[in-house]
Amino acid sequence: MKNLLATIVGFIVASATVYIFESLIGHNFFPLPEGAKPMDMEWIKNNMAQIPVGAKIFVVIAHFIGLTVGMFVAAKISKVSMVPSYIVGAIMLAATFFNIFMLPKELWFTISDGVFAITGFLIGKSLAQKQMVKS
Repeated sequence: MKNLLATIVGFIVASATVYIFESLIGHNFFPLPEGAKPMDMEWIKNNMAQIPVGAKIFVVIAHFIGLTVGMFVAAKISKVSMVPSYIVGAIMLAATFFNIFMLPKELWFTISDGVFAITGFLIGKSLAQKQMVKS
């Protein structure tokens, strides 16, 4: 039961972290164009060139930090199993790569988002392993 809770809370924390960095911070520092519909995938596909570079950088940062923090929190709660961290990491990696393949992006954005997501997973794994209690 504790591992289920760890997985759910880790995923919620990862998702909230992505939202905070991408939407609250990124969009405040780098506002989207007038009339933007950030929750509409079709609008984003058709208007990717209008989104500020800074906002795109915050997307990459959000995916990196969200993965890392979510995996860490899952491990901090579980303390005995890496499975919750791996589940959180896998879901967040899948979401990142879904985003990469579904939206047309500049090459730098695609590569950096993928590389930083994988790096976030590896760092999250390392931090999570340090939370495990040795029996």
